Amino acid sequence: MTVLHFTGIKGSGMSALAQIMHDMGESVQGSDIAQHFFTEERLRERGITILPFDPENISQDMTIVAGNAFNDEHPELVKARESGATIIRYHQFLGDLMRQYVSVAITGAHGKTSTTGLMAHVLNGYKPVSYLIGDGTGSGQEESHFFVAEACEYRRHFLAYHPDYAIMTNIDFDHPDYFGSIDDVFKAFQEMAQQVKKCIIACGDDEYLQQIQAPVPVVYYGFGEENDFQARNIVKTTEGTTFDVVIRNEFFHTFTIPMYGDHAVLNALAVISLCQYESIPAEIIQRQFVSYEGVKRRFTETVIGDRVLIDDYAHHPTEIRATLQSASQKYPDRELIAIFQPHTFSRTQTFLQEFADCLQEADHVYLCDIFGSAREEAGTLTIRDLQEKIDSSQLLQLDEVEKLRIHDNAVYLFMGAGDVTKFQQAYEDVLAMPKKA
Repeated sequence: MTVLHFTGIKGSGMSALAQIMHDMGESVQGSDIAQHFFTEERLRERGITILPFDPENISQDMTIVAGNAFNDEHPELVKARESGATIIRYHQFLGDLMRQYVSVAITGAHGKTSTTGLMAHVLNGYKPVSYLIGDGTGSGQEESHFFVAEACEYRRHFLAYHPDYAIMTNIDFDHPDYFGSIDDVFKAFQEMAQQVKKCIIACGDDEYLQQIQAPVPVVYYGFGEENDFQARNIVKTTEGTTFDVVIRNEFFHTFTIPMYGDHAVLNALAVISLCQYESIPAEIIQRQFVSYEGVKRRFTETVIGDRVLIDDYAHHPTEIRATLQSASQKYPDRELIAIFQPHTFSRTQTFLQEFADCLQEADHVYLCDIFGSAREEAGTLTIRDLQEKIDSSQLLQLDEVEKLRIHDNAVYLFMGAGDVTKFQQAYEDVLAMPKKA
């Protein structure tokens, strides 16, 4: 049996893909740096070997799946070329795999991971599903009917996919280290639209998605009356959200989701739209909604005494607003404490004022140092540039989390795409100790 070796196996997509292939009976191993990432937990549960990066990991009879974060000069990839091993990039491998199933690619500037998780869970209540979620979770079933995958627009990687269906949640300017403008982002989505085989399901409330041209039908969902699938009579409570779905002005069904915020309704509408296209009964959809438990690092709650700690991947102003809105709906009578770690210097610079504006919606703001990335490790900007724009905000170092204890009966939102989780873990450790006199 050919060994699949994943170079950069702790990457969120790579980890999920390795899990899928392991579940399908393939021999899987991988390599990465020693630092712990939450994405490796599911790998270790499956007994998948994780090695330190080393050219000696590579042999001629392997197929090397190369993570997109690593260029062709990575020592393992150099060794693979020299030895004649097969090398395939992550997005190309995934694109080839998806062709074997009824494939659903979920893309958009925001909401990809949450929508992918919800879609996979709902479809699995109807027919077997394999899925790849951007929180590092993957599951493979050889007898799958559907394959649901998160499709990232960064560096136009999603152009490796030719899915049956594409869900497009929104178009927004992000990844300023690659995209030059919002028009550049739109062009990438327009290119993706040309590759879809059956149908595009897009949020019609998004002005850019309204302009998408495609060789297949484009079905729109949203709050506006012009959408094919519309949510009406929305009722928000501390337990979740209930809404009616109207399809082309005819009542379809009333749904209840155990989720919060407008974005959660839109994600559910995207799922409902595809299910209706695939003739999946509303009763199955509702049953699966009720049993859905969410994905990692998306409004993940931990309750300690009278404090609620929420771990969330929000790293763009639009996402921060959505997270704050969700927290306000579920906990309307509590203070919201934002602990935010910006991700990449270029994004922080580009959206500096927007970050300041959205964070002001929290009751108190704590800022952690900017988290660089493998592609961008330093910049001239510092966290103080953001702090100056937010009234009464404070800087927070890892050894200072004790000062968060002054907020009783509060909701703490640990937000960011870097390693902000270490601040939450440190704070949980502090809460486990007696309060200092």
